[in-house]
Amino acid sequence: MAAADDQHGSSSRHTMSASQKEELGDDDARVVLVGDAARTNERLEFAGNGVRTAKYSPLTFLPRNLFEQFHRLAYIYFLVIAVLNQLPQLAVFGRGASVMPLAFVLAVTAVKDAYEDWRRHRSDRAENGRLAHVLSLSPSPSSPAGEEEGARFVPTEWKHVRVGDVLRVVADESLPADMVLLSTSEPTGVAYVQTLNLDGESNLKTRYAKQETMPTPAQAMTGVIKCERPNRNIYGFQGNLELADGEGRRIPLGPSNIVLRGCELKNTSWAVGVVVYAGRETKAMLNNAGAPKKRSRLETHMNRETLLLSAILIALCAVVAALSGDKTDGNYNYYGIAAQIVFVYLMAVIVFQIMIPISLYISMELVRLGQAYFMIRDARLYDAASNTRFQCRALNINEDLGQVKCVFSDKTGTLTQNKMEFRCASVDGVDYSDVTQPTVEEGDRIWAPKILVNTDTDLVKLIRADDTEQGKYAREFFLALATCNTIVPMTSDGPDPNTTKIVTTTRASRRTTSRRWSLPPAAYGFVLVERTSGHIVIDVLGEKQRYDVLGLHEFDSDRKRMSVIIGCPDKTVKLFVKGADNSMFGVIDKTLNSDVVQATEKHLHSYSSLGLRTLVIGVRELSQEEFLEWQMAYEKASTALLGRGNLLRGVAANIERNLRLLGASGIEDKLQDGVPEAIEKLRQAGIKVWVLTGANDVSMIQMADVGIGISGQEGRQAVMASDFAMGQFRFLVPLLLVHGHWNYQRMGYMILYNFYRNATFVFVLF
Repeated sequence: MAAADDQHGSSSRHTMSASQKEELGDDDARVVLVGDAARTNERLEFAGNGVRTAKYSPLTFLPRNLFEQFHRLAYIYFLVIAVLNQLPQLAVFGRGASVMPLAFVLAVTAVKDAYEDWRRHRSDRAENGRLAHVLSLSPSPSSPAGEEEGARFVPTEWKHVRVGDVLRVVADESLPADMVLLSTSEPTGVAYVQTLNLDGESNLKTRYAKQETMPTPAQAMTGVIKCERPNRNIYGFQGNLELADGEGRRIPLGPSNIVLRGCELKNTSWAVGVVVYAGRETKAMLNNAGAPKKRSRLETHMNRETLLLSAILIALCAVVAALSGDKTDGNYNYYGIAAQIVFVYLMAVIVFQIMIPISLYISMELVRLGQAYFMIRDARLYDAASNTRFQCRALNINEDLGQVKCVFSDKTGTLTQNKMEFRCASVDGVDYSDVTQPTVEEGDRIWAPKILVNTDTDLVKLIRADDTEQGKYAREFFLALATCNTIVPMTSDGPDPNTTKIVTTTRASRRTTSRRWSLPPAAYGFVLVERTSGHIVIDVLGEKQRYDVLGLHEFDSDRKRMSVIIGCPDKTVKLFVKGADNSMFGVIDKTLNSDVVQATEKHLHSYSSLGLRTLVIGVRELSQEEFLEWQMAYEKASTALLGRGNLLRGVAANIERNLRLLGASGIEDKLQDGVPEAIEKLRQAGIKVWVLTGANDVSMIQMADVGIGISGQEGRQAVMASDFAMGQFRFLVPLLLVHGHWNYQRMGYMILYNFYRNATFVFVLF
C-alpha cells in the first residue's frame, strides 16, 4: 500500500489554490473544525463516542432471541409438531410433554445468550464511563504538570467526547477515539503507541505530530481538517490540515499522524490530538464485525441427510394415513374419509417426529467443545519458544480439519522464522560473502546489534579505506541502507556498562522487514542513532553525521521499492533507492557501468540459488532544478485528498530513474524447525501444499474453508482473523493427521448413530 504521509518531508509551507479548495469540497471529505466540536457536529452528521456491542435490550431480548433461534429449520419443524399436538383431534402425547423438549433446547440457548449479552452490557458501561481529558476554553488558575500553559483539560466520560474535541492523553492511557496528533511531550513530535488491543501486536509503533502544529498551544490551535470518510483500513489515512493563521498553510496528514481508539500511549509523557472519528465510526469499531461465519462440510452434508429423512418421514406418514381405513367404532368420531386421512397423517407425523433428532445440534456442540479442549491441551501443539498454546477460535468447523486436501501457505513468518541473517553483499560488482560475527567500536563503547548480523572482513577493511574509489562506493552502499528505511532507533544499556544495544522500533507493523535490513549497516559501522520528522543522525565509523530527510517514498507492492531524498552534510542532495531486483533493474542506468551491472546480476542469481532474500540498492545525485521540480510535485500529491496514493506513485516513478547501481545484498530467512519433514508427511497423506504470496493473508484466511494463523514474528493480524492459531508450521501434521482425522471420524459416527437410533425407533413404531 502506498504511503500517504510525508512526516519525514520538508516543513515548507503549502499555499492553497482555488482549484485545490474545490477538490476538497464538503461532499468529498469529512470536515472537522479543530477545537470546535459544537460547530463540527451542528448538523448531527457524526456519530457520538458511546459504543454499544450488546445485541439485546430487556424489551427486545425475548422476541429477538427467539427469532434468531428459529432460523434453524429443525426448530421450526418441532414447533409445528408441538402446535399440532395441542389440537384435540391430533393430541397423541400430553400437551406439556410435547412442548418440553423444544422449550428446554430454546431455554438453554437463551440463557447462554443472555449471559453473554449481560457481559457485553457490563463491558459497554465500563468502556463508555472511562474518563478522557477534553480541552476547555474556560479560564483556569493553574494547569497540571506537562500541560501547555493556559490549557485546561476537563475530565469527561468517553461517551460524551465528540468529533472536533481536542484531547490530552498521558502515558499508559488508552485512546478514547481516533485522533490526529497536534503535539507531544517529545520535541521531535514523536509518540509511541501500543496497538495490542487493535491488531494484537505488542511492539510499539511510532506516530508523529506535524512540526507545523508542535509550537502552537492547544488552546490557540484553530483550523480545519479535511479527511477521508470512516473506513476499516487501520493502516491508511488521508487528510489535510488547513491552519487558520492567515498564511493559508495546508499540511498533509497520513497514517503516521493519526492514533486510533483502543491503542495505548507508551514511552511518551503526554500527547494532544483532535478527534476525527468517534464511536462506531472509529476504525476499531468498524473492524469489530469479526470473521465471516463458517459452516463445516459435515454439517452441510448432515442438513442434506436431514432433508432425506424428512422425505422418508413424509412417505411413512402417507402410508399410515392411506392404510388407516374407515373407522366404524361407535366411540370414534368420524369426520369423513378426507378429514380422516388428514388427521391420521398429522398424528403419524407427531408420533414419528423423532425421525429428526432434536438433540443432535446440542450434542454436536458438546462434542466440539470436548475436541477443542483436547486440541488446546495437546503438548504436541505447544510452542515453547513463544510460550503459546494452540488456539481454537471457531468451534463449528473442528471436523473440517480432517477433510483438508490442499494447504495454501504464505512463506515469510509462516514457513520461515522471519529472523534475518546478513549473509552476502555485492558492492560495485565485487562479491563479499566471507562472513564473521562482528562488534562495532565507537570510542570506548561497543554497539552490539540485537539481531544476528554477519560481516565480511575484506568489506570492513574496504569501508575504512578512505583513499580508494571502491571504499567510497562501499560507504555509500551502507549509507543507503542506513538512511533508506522508516525505523526510529532507541538505545538501551546492556549488562556490560560499555555495551549499548541497538534496539529499533518500526513505524508500521507491516514493515517489520525494514528493521532487519537496517541492522547490517550498523554492524559495518553505520549506526542510525536518531530520527526526527526532518532529519536523521548516523554514526559513521565513530563520527556522528546529520542528514536532512527532504522526502520519502515508502515501499508499496506496485513499485516494489522505496526511496528517500537526503540532504547531505556537503550540501549535495542524493536519492537513495532500494527494492526488488526485477523492479530496480528497470530504473538502473545500465550504460554507466555495464560490467558492474552484469556482475551484480550474476551475484543475485547465486544468492537466489542459495534461497537468500535479495535487495538491490541504487543512488542518484539530484541537481537543484531536479529537486525543486520533484518537491513541487511531491507537495501537490501529498496534499491531495483523493487519489493521493496514485499521485505519489507517479511522483516516485518520475524521480526513481537513471540510478547508479551501488550493489546488492543477500539475507537468509531460515525455515522453521521441522518444515521440510512436515511438508513431506502432508504430501504422503495426499495433501497438496502450495506457497502463495501473503499480501492479503487476512482475507485469504477468512475465505478459506479452514483458516490457520501462525503466531510468529510478523504480528497477530492473521491470528486474529483465523479459525485456529498455532506457533509453528510443523504443528499442521498432528493437527490435520491426528486431531483432524479423529474429529471428523468421531463426529461422523455420532451423527450416524443419532440418525440410526431414531430411525430404528420410528420403524419399530411403524
